[in-house]
Amino acid sequence: MNGKVLVTYASKYGATAEIAAKIGAVLRQAGLEAEVLSVEGVGDLAPYGAIVLGSAVYMGQWRKEAVAFLEANEPALAARPLWLFSSGPTGEGDPVKLLQGWRLPTAQQPLADRLKPRDIAVFHGALDTKKLSLAEKLVIKGVKAPVGDYRQWEAITAWAAGIAEALQ
Repeated sequence: MNGKVLVTYASKYGATAEIAAKIGAVLRQAGLEAEVLSVEGVGDLAPYGAIVLGSAVYMGQWRKEAVAFLEANEPALAARPLWLFSSGPTGEGDPVKLLQGWRLPTAQQPLADRLKPRDIAVFHGALDTKKLSLAEKLVIKGVKAPVGDYRQWEAITAWAAGIAEALQ
């Protein structure tokens, strides 16, 4: 593969950013050059030979800045190996089942179908009520979302190692 791997993300409170950082670290440990940036920090995609894009999921939706990145960069993303991940469900069990079986929000599925990512993963997220607004706390209480850090670092590491293997 030519060029660096871009690991880019949209995160509201930092949990998804930490997942992206872990993915970048695993790629670098495998000998790849990887850069980790928020989607707002990404400029030209020309230096990147592959892209990993992740977004936090709130109320069943990707962050709007991640969706905007997908839409604005569709031709460049379609021309490169692409992996997508969602981060967000809290609680025990399979994160895909916790999201009623989807790997990507329904609104983004047609775009993903055109982009043909190599894989789409869903990772457990983290929910820290100290970081939430009053309105968000009320929603969390109303839907009875489990609070805490449910990220499974072994699953994240294994997924990133699979990306590294595919690119080597």
